Order: sequence, then structure tokens, then C-alpha cells
Amino acid sequence: MNVLVTGAAGFIGSNLVEALRGRPDTTVSTFDVSDVSTALDSHLATADAIFHLAGVNRPLDPADFQIGNGGLTRSICDRLRELRRAPLLVLSSSTQAELENPYGRSKLDAESALRVFADEAGAQARIFRLPNVFGKWCRPNYNSVVATFCHNVARDLPISVSDPSRVLDLVYIDDVVAAFVAALDEAPRVGCEERFVAPVHQVSLGALAAQLNAFRAMRVDLQLPDLQGSFARCLYATYLSYLPKEEFAYPLAIRTDPRGSLAEFIKSPHLGQIFVSRTHPGITRGNHFHHTKVEKFLVLEGEAVIRFRDIRGTDVLTYRVEGTAFKVVDIPPGYTHSIENVGAGELVTLFWASEGFNPAKPDTRADAVLRG
Repeated sequence: MNVLVTGAAGFIGSNLVEALRGRPDTTVSTFDVSDVSTALDSHLATADAIFHLAGVNRPLDPADFQIGNGGLTRSICDRLRELRRAPLLVLSSSTQAELENPYGRSKLDAESALRVFADEAGAQARIFRLPNVFGKWCRPNYNSVVATFCHNVARDLPISVSDPSRVLDLVYIDDVVAAFVAALDEAPRVGCEERFVAPVHQVSLGALAAQLNAFRAMRVDLQLPDLQGSFARCLYATYLSYLPKEEFAYPLAIRTDPRGSLAEFIKSPHLGQIFVSRTHPGITRGNHFHHTKVEKFLVLEGEAVIRFRDIRGTDVLTYRVEGTAFKVVDIPPGYTHSIENVGAGELVTLFWASEGFNPAKPDTRADAVLRG
């Protein structure tokens, strides 16, 4: 299948092109504002499907709305008439087509041109009225508040929240692309139909700003964001895509003592805490127990012996673990426990605790596993 994407260098277009290029049965042609118009004619002559995403949304002259949206769509339809071709046409429109503003009227005109062409040519046409779209590769400081906020927060630049209570309707770029591709794959049906992208996420400007600032703060407070909902996961992925290229990595605070070193990695009120340690040869860590807190130990490098003793008894359990085996050891409550580096080199261990350390209620009591 030959597929043409207009506006291919734009936010939605670039994401769609990458998805289409991953399909073994699809050949993708692209057209953008920097291409000569004759290239568009050539593509229209061979395309089996056209995703018409090209358009104007922030021109210097309001008259350009009509030229770049309604006018361009009419030109494409006219050229297809001349070629006597009726490929599948998918139009990226906007929910603003329902509004009385220059941009909305130009999008409504583009829809009208597509409907007329579908009726006259017996073509398949699909119109997507999109709300605000967010995701990777969207241009900041242009027409997307999510992109602008992500870009600025990631760089510790100020953001302007004029009305914190204002609610945005948002769809995620991957959901948009999936809906477009589904229109490509569905059974042929002549006529013009409206399609929708789901889910639509609603969030206030104030909540959006707060969530993005929490993402930024994670590098300091180590608090993992709550990613239970799909919007939070998509927003976090979007935020990370705006990190400066020189700031993908960040250091952790390292605590050192004669035993070795330790660093906290991630904390969460829902998932507990993850930290990692390096322990010198011959050194033992632990020798304490918890009443409620539980842990998991995973040796990543080196050799260790993990010992347990029920605090009510004297029998000692011994588990030998090595970094090459990736064996997880559970630490039940009520068992005093320790981990000893019995190898020749450093012992590197990953720890998970069911709750973060609370100095006011540490739930940690010293008790040597080996007595006497």
C-alpha cells in the first residue's frame, strides 16, 4: 500500500510516519511545506491512502488560515478529480471547527471540501476532530501548553498559569496514531465519516503544572510519580522527551562509611523504597529486624551470605547468593537478618523496602543474628 502523509514534518505527522514505516506492507511518501508543489502532484497520482495533516494554525496573517487549511484541502481534492482517483482520505481536523474563529472556520471548510469530494468520487473519507494533542516531538512555545510546560519545567524556566482552574481536553499522540492506522486497516466503506480518538483526558492547568513540577522534583526527592492512570504514564513519558540532551543522567546522593556506600534510588508512598549498596569484603550489614516492614535483597555483583533468625528462637537460616544467579531473597517481619560479603571483591546489592524510612517510626530494631 502506498500511503501519503502531508504535514509529515509536523508533530502528528512525524509520529505517524514512524509508525507507518514500521509496517512491512506499507510504502510511505511524505509532503511538507518545504517541498515543491510538483512533488505533491506526483504523490497524489500513486497514493492508495492519504493522511492530510498539513495545515496552518498560527499565521501572521489571519487570511492564511483559509489558504493553508480549507484552500489546500480543496486543491488536493481538485487534483484527485483531475487524476480520476479516489484513494482513502483521512483529514486531521480540530474541535475548533465548531467555533466561530478564523482557524475553526478554515478547518470546517476543509471538512466540507472532503465531504463533497467523497460524495462525488465515491471515495472513502474519514475526519478526525482532534482536541489538544500531547506527546513527544511537539514544538514548545508554539501552540501546545503541554509542550511549553514540559520544555520549561525540564529547564527550570518559569511557566505562566493564567487560570489554574481552566480544564484542557487532551489526547495522547500514540492514541491518535493508533486511531489513524485503524482507519487505514478497517474494511472499505464509501462515504465521509467522523472518527474520534479515545481516551480524552481532562486536566486543569493548575493540576498539569503541579504534576510536571513533581516530575522535575523527583530527581531531588526521589519520589516516583503515581503512574496508575494512563494519563500520568503518558504525561511522564512526554515530560522526559523534553529533557535537555545533556541532562538525561543525574547523580544520586551517596552515603559512605567504613562498610562501603549506599544510595537511595526511588521512593513511593505506594511502592516503598529502592536503594543500592556497595559493601567491602568481610563486612556484614544489617543485624536488625522489623515488625511490619518487609524487604527484598538482590545481589547484583559479588558473593554473600544472608542469615536469618526468628527473634523468638536461636536457629539460624543461611542463604548463599551470588550476583551471577539473580536470586531474590525475601526478608519476612520478625526475623533479624544480616548480609555478609564473603567474596574477594565488592558486594553490590539492590534492596527494596515496602515502606520508606521514617525517622519518627523506623520499625527497625538492632539484634545480632549470630549470638555469643
